[in-house]
Amino acid sequence: MAKKKIDEDALAEAYNRALALEKAGDIDAAVKAYEEVLALDPEDHGGAAVRIAAMGRGEIPVKAPDAYVATLFDQHAEVFEDVLVEQLGYHVPVLVRQRLQTLGLGPFKRMLDLGCGTGLTGSTLRDIVDDITGIDISENMVEVAHEKDVYETLFVAEVEDFLDDNDEEPFDLITATDVLPYLGALEPLFFGTAENMTPGGLFIFSSETLPEATMAGRPYMVGPHQRFAHSEAYVRERLTATGFELIEITDINVRMEDGQPTPGHLVIARRLAD
Repeated sequence: MAKKKIDEDALAEAYNRALALEKAGDIDAAVKAYEEVLALDPEDHGGAAVRIAAMGRGEIPVKAPDAYVATLFDQHAEVFEDVLVEQLGYHVPVLVRQRLQTLGLGPFKRMLDLGCGTGLTGSTLRDIVDDITGIDISENMVEVAHEKDVYETLFVAEVEDFLDDNDEEPFDLITATDVLPYLGALEPLFFGTAENMTPGGLFIFSSETLPEATMAGRPYMVGPHQRFAHSEAYVRERLTATGFELIEITDINVRMEDGQPTPGHLVIARRLAD
């Protein structure tokens, strides 16, 4: 069946109106305008669903829409590292390397870098891994990563789909730095990771969180910057349920946002034998 053609003018008008209403603090009208955006573009390239959730309305999505994440990162691929590292102070890949060294973990045979982006994590760990595979939903990001010549293999794919379909030999290290902020429910990611990993393999990932009073007992929610925050309790519980033992969970500043630190966690877990 042919895809319905999007009325780009009507979509742009509705989206800009929604943004203006949101900025003005007229939440009810903004939600209504974002619902118009969703009606015009059901695949949700603009992330209307997560914006509605960030305003505390509607259902919390189980993940950010694939079309939104791909569009967001395709648009920012060329300036991604400058913005993220230089302006927002993102150093999670360096923290990953430091924790591995401190704990005396590695070297590794096969690494899978989920949400590899432009290759920041792959580049940081290159010398302690024999073979690295990178996955990202953004074609433009993967092109930038390819130019670095860091990865043996690169795929343009949605992370959960790749883990579900992959039939390559298992990995002894799987990283997911800055992936969880675009996922709500963690079971598909954690189960998929376990299934693609050697027993005893390491799973290392970062997550963002919000104060307990804000989370209000929720396992996850969309924060004010349209990214998902996860409670520490939920992360721990899902790891245990999907066959991992927690090695450590460290409080970190993931990045700066509007001059304020973004609290989060760096998590290292080991895949248990079946």
